[in-house]
Amino acid sequence: MMINKLLKKIENRQANQLYSKDFLLTWEKSLKDLEQVLDIAQLLKLMREINISSKVFNSGLAISIFRDNSTRTRFSYASAANLLGLELQDLEESKSQIAHGETLRETVNMISFLSDFVGIRDDMYLGAGNTYMREVGEALDDGYAQGVLPHRPGIINLQCDIDHPTQSMADLLHLKNHFGSLEALKGKKIAMSWAYSPSYGKPLSVPQGIIGLMTRMGMDVVLAHPEGYGLIPDVMEIAEKNAKISGGSFKVVHQMDDAFKNADIVYPKSWAPYQIMEQRTVLLQKDDQEGLQKLEQEALTNNAKYQDWHCDAQKMKLTKNGEALYMHCLPADISGVSCEKGEVSADVFEKYRIETYKEAGYKPYIIAAMMFANKYKNPEKTLQKLISKASFRVL
Repeated sequence: MMINKLLKKIENRQANQLYSKDFLLTWEKSLKDLEQVLDIAQLLKLMREINISSKVFNSGLAISIFRDNSTRTRFSYASAANLLGLELQDLEESKSQIAHGETLRETVNMISFLSDFVGIRDDMYLGAGNTYMREVGEALDDGYAQGVLPHRPGIINLQCDIDHPTQSMADLLHLKNHFGSLEALKGKKIAMSWAYSPSYGKPLSVPQGIIGLMTRMGMDVVLAHPEGYGLIPDVMEIAEKNAKISGGSFKVVHQMDDAFKNADIVYPKSWAPYQIMEQRTVLLQKDDQEGLQKLEQEALTNNAKYQDWHCDAQKMKLTKNGEALYMHCLPADISGVSCEKGEVSADVFEKYRIETYKEAGYKPYIIAAMMFANKYKNPEKTLQKLISKASFRVL
């Protein structure tokens, strides 16, 4: 039975380095820890499907801090909290005393008296988002050490300027199930490609998350983008190092066709150039609206030079047997549907639409698994109790 197999794998792995640790970057976690999150997520999903409750909290809060717009990640975090029995409370900074000058240290402690987790999305400011999450962590450490907080809430990175771990881990679980195992991913070619979009400020964290994680799986990772659309150099170095260790490969090309050729998976997704995001961060911090408008026009004019970076049926024919798996974090810019010209043609997106929905559907379970592994040093024991008790979610 699949439940028993997953329980045995979780028990035998003895991956307890996730216990009481924040989940901020995938490359800070061991492969064993990442596999543990995947298996816990798979088990929680299976429990939900067979109507077994996974509520391990009788009370408590999961705080969310979204400093950028979100649909999938916002609802995935809320769903994960509810799945485990926590209530969600969103911190709206504009409605809090932060607007009146309350310090980060004070705010974090005040919201954490009865909280178990703090989920943060902060991807707008390059060089600031992940730093902000670590500052929140330091404030929580101080509050717990000083006896202000009864326990130290865990932090889940719901997307920052560097990485989007809940997305890339959901993508990895999707790939694992699509191809049958993590082992089956070795040697598979994945094309993480820039694609044209009629907007300019999309974060770098999704492509960075993909190259930072998939290079650890022994995959042949190809990053494709026009000249000048590179990612954060430190993340590029991490991807190169990961590929050498895993036996996979990592290379950069500047033609979309080269990336798609014989690819097993394609991930065409727009992002803003690294240098543009640097400039944008400075302007945002100064609240320079005139400068932001000028930068946007410059960026859109430059984007328009590359409208042929478009995932259509012709591009898909270049892939392995013309049937590569199309992936996207959503929402995709669909030509003729959500915009005049965008990342993907309507026919290609429609062909893979259900697959992208399935891909997105793993995210609530990934977040819940990150929470579960943070809370329980031996998660298999608590999971076994839940399954043995078999309390039905719906009576």
